[in-house]
This record gives sequence, structure tokens and C-alpha cells, in this order.
Amino acid sequence: MKGASWCICPSRSPLRRNPAAPVRDLESYLHTHIPLSAAMQVAVVAASTDAVMLSAPLVPNINHRSTAFGGSLSAVAILSAWSLVDLRLKAEGLHARLVIQSNRMDYDQPVTSSFTATASLADEARWPVFCRMLQRRGRARIVARSVIACDDVVAGHFEGEFVALLNRDEPTGG
Repeated sequence: MKGASWCICPSRSPLRRNPAAPVRDLESYLHTHIPLSAAMQVAVVAASTDAVMLSAPLVPNINHRSTAFGGSLSAVAILSAWSLVDLRLKAEGLHARLVIQSNRMDYDQPVTSSFTATASLADEARWPVFCRMLQRRGRARIVARSVIACDDVVAGHFEGEFVALLNRDEPTGG
């Protein structure tokens, strides 16, 4: 993952601030169903089918060196990537159980204050293939990435493979 050309460029960001209700809904869902996110004080900054940005303060995520604990950085990165794939599945009308299968996290800089994790798909062109496979076989995999930033400086990179398992008991979009 070293040398990857991921960056956070606010002027070119794919994030669009949605109305407050969907952001609150996602945050409430995360805090209710993944209690660790509440303990970490994770907040949804922005969410769309293009990207999801989560933030977390340093204090509940601090380590013995007064920087963010690596496990917290990884957890917020996973949550942002999972949220993105989940939002996209819902937008497609696909009801699926979504789990992470594997991941890699690179820590590039110490995180010394509040931080964000901004997720996107690793390869946007794979999304239609992923959806077709999920509908046909009931199972599909997709890779999402997340960039950790602190004070507008990239501090880490996450890449994870997620598996969706179609819930055939619920209607799906066509």
C-alpha cells in the first residue's frame, strides 16, 4: 500500500453533505448496533454513495504515547468502509448481511488530535459486477479503502475486502 496515490483534497472531495437526517440515522445505527463506535465517540461527518467520512476525538482513543491507538484508527477506517458499502447496497435496493473478510492498515504518521476516516471504493468499475454477482449467486466481494487524516494530513491507509450475503427473505431491487 505504500506509494498509493490516495489523498484528501477538500476541493475535489466526492463527499456531499446530505441532509442531517440520513447522517443522524447512520450514526444512530452505528452506535446502537456497534457499541464500540459510541464508546469511541465516532461521528458521521458526511455520507453519500460516493464516500463516507467519520470522525473521532483523540481522548477516548488515546494510547500510552498520547497519540491515537492503532486499533481505534483501524476500527474507524473499517466502520467508514463498511458504512459506504452498506449505503450503496441499500441504494441498490439489495438487502444483504455485510461482513469484513480481510484488511490491511498502514500507519504513516502519528495521530495527535481528532481524526477522520474517509472511505471510497477501491475500484468503482467493480460495483456493477459486485451487484450482479450478489443477485445471481447470493454472495459477492468488494474492496473498499479508507484514508485516515489528522489536521488535514494523511496519517494512514486502510484497504479491506467485504463480503455481502444476500438476504433472500427480503425483496431486492432489480
